[in-house]
Amino acid sequence: MADTNIERRNAFERWRLFKDSIVRVGMGVGGVSVIIAIALIFFYLLYVVLPLFLPADIERLARYDVPGGDAESTLYLAMEEQNEIAMRLTGTGRVIFFKTQDGRLLSEQALPLAETIGVSSWASGDKSTALLALGFADGRALALRHVYHVTFPDNVRLISPAIEYPLGDEALLIDEQGAALQHLAVQSNEEGATFAAVTADQRVILTYFAREESFLDDEVVLERSSIELPVEHNARTLSRIIIDKEQRNLYLASDTGRLIHFDISDKEDPALVQRLTLLKQGQRLTHLSLLAGDISLLVGASDGSVSQWFNVRDENNHPVMTRIRRFTEQNSAIDTISAEYYRKGFVAADARGSIALYHSTAGRHILTEELGMAVTQLAISPRASALLLQDDKDQLHLWQIDNEHPEISWATLWGKVWYESYPEPDYVWQSSSSSNDFEPKFSLTPLAFGTLKAAFYAMLLAMPLAIMGAIYTAYFMTPGMRQWVKPGIEIMEALPTVILGFLAGLWLAPILEENLAGVFSMLLCLPLGTLLLAYVWQFAPAALRHRIHDGLLAALLIPVILLLGWVSLVASQPLELWLFGGDMRHWIESELGMGFDQRNSMVVGLAMGFAVIPTIFSMTEDAIFSVPRHLRNGSLALGASQWQTLAKVVLLTASPGIFAAVMIGMGRAVGETMIVLMATGNTAVLDFSIFQGMRTLSANIAVEMPESEVGSTHFRILFLAALVLFVFTFIFNTAGEMVRHRLRKKYSSL
Repeated sequence: MADTNIERRNAFERWRLFKDSIVRVGMGVGGVSVIIAIALIFFYLLYVVLPLFLPADIERLARYDVPGGDAESTLYLAMEEQNEIAMRLTGTGRVIFFKTQDGRLLSEQALPLAETIGVSSWASGDKSTALLALGFADGRALALRHVYHVTFPDNVRLISPAIEYPLGDEALLIDEQGAALQHLAVQSNEEGATFAAVTADQRVILTYFAREESFLDDEVVLERSSIELPVEHNARTLSRIIIDKEQRNLYLASDTGRLIHFDISDKEDPALVQRLTLLKQGQRLTHLSLLAGDISLLVGASDGSVSQWFNVRDENNHPVMTRIRRFTEQNSAIDTISAEYYRKGFVAADARGSIALYHSTAGRHILTEELGMAVTQLAISPRASALLLQDDKDQLHLWQIDNEHPEISWATLWGKVWYESYPEPDYVWQSSSSSNDFEPKFSLTPLAFGTLKAAFYAMLLAMPLAIMGAIYTAYFMTPGMRQWVKPGIEIMEALPTVILGFLAGLWLAPILEENLAGVFSMLLCLPLGTLLLAYVWQFAPAALRHRIHDGLLAALLIPVILLLGWVSLVASQPLELWLFGGDMRHWIESELGMGFDQRNSMVVGLAMGFAVIPTIFSMTEDAIFSVPRHLRNGSLALGASQWQTLAKVVLLTASPGIFAAVMIGMGRAVGETMIVLMATGNTAVLDFSIFQGMRTLSANIAVEMPESEVGSTHFRILFLAALVLFVFTFIFNTAGEMVRHRLRKKYSSL
């Protein structure tokens, strides 16, 4: 019988050891799996983000003689979107289309020019419209467009180049006196076309052709108006002339760097805006063009520098052309600059035969390629993925460009950037706009600031309430009341945050706005009312005080707090009338100079603090309640009071758990999405005011990820924001764990 019991006991022991082994292995595998999963998430984020910071590359694909012969000078080169077909405009008015890969001639077209009249000038309009113009020696000009029709016969892409005449195939009269047009500028849209020219007799002519549609036969008629601009003695030195695509600004410049800026919004009464010098004394202007969007001027100089200028409002709200950036990576005169079609990048070629890629907004010099030959013509493709240039030996060179994310650098992500039309450098997140000329702004600083700001205000509410409530619940509250309070607060954690955000944005925010004075009066009424109740309770009859256990006294505060809160809200309107002239919001904006948003940090702090309280409360209460009872009893036996025991023994012993609770709550607040998304205006601003909203990293990802193009700069920046958020939470959790271990080691001897 004894042997049987021993065998059963041994069998049971072996089974228990087997189960322990299974559980131990399972927990180990689970723990390692979690670590591997987190590591994989990190490396996947890194994999998506890494292309943002890869260097650009340029590679020559082909070199061949100029198509159509080299007897005529090349006025202009351009490529279509697919980089398959290019166009060459010659000095005799021939348009030659050819294959970019080998220079094979596709078609050739002679423009309708009079044989006895030569081409005296040419101009390029907005690149996206492919508008060109030729100026003639008799004061006339011809506008044309090179277009590419894409068809798919037999499911094969076919690109057919052609020339169109948006203003008619006859030359238009620019100068009534018939003087040769030495320098020309042109822009056109659906409303009309604007020509500006410097004539051979040193006059500046502005001619506008308004499109008028006939009511009888829908024929479009061009109504001409012309005016001579007063540039005085400067006309004889003018060598460059530019009109922006909105046909509002006219820029005239001389080789010495003198610039004259006219506002031509009113074509019949242009206004002189500014005269200024773009270069230092001794330097010469070698190139002048507009950056994509036609807001900034790119100024190439004889010293190899390229500078960016645009209008900035002065203290009198007048636009003043200001130099914003200067690139000095090239050491010889800039011969030509080709700006990208849709981004703020450009390519510059200098006299020594080198080309350099830049991005203006990022202030980046991306790369330089030494060609060893002079560049006479330069064209960049619409997608900025190819470069076509002509050298001084009449050969064309096709280069492939790999430069997907030129606008991204650590400076643009985290530093102040001076964006076009902004009065000063600033931190800005604005990833999209309705305009194609929009300059994306990808500063993560306001998003990181908003994340920390939201977490700060949430923790400002949650920490004292959760920790103090946990201390009272674990140390003072009766077991009967605790078994109701603790589960009730823990159930709060199961409440979906989208519900909290919905209530905060649509219900709480209007209430706070309408009762601002009452809300702030609660900060005084609630603590003072609680202290007054405690003071009055001392004078209550002894029979009543002894009947209610100390651990149940918190229940007496519930009706008092509700009453004080109700009184504060009722008194809100009288307080506003008495102290703030009836409108506290207006007083904040006018007297304090602080903006007020209905969905602000105060709303986020209350809603997100409410969501974080259960996490901190539950962990803190468990840590305090788990302090060994013999430590507390020993302290009390030695004569310490309840409060001394709490402060000197219980809290110190439980401090590792309390700190861990705070850090986990902080991590929860940093990563919260739906509450911030619904309870704020989602404005990416750097303002610590409690009356202003914010945009957090997580909310920004939730809002913009569905709209971003896969693989685009915007898409990868959002993944970078996720990586930053990942690092934030990792730092908080790691720091919390390190401090928790130190506290545990320090107070383990208690």
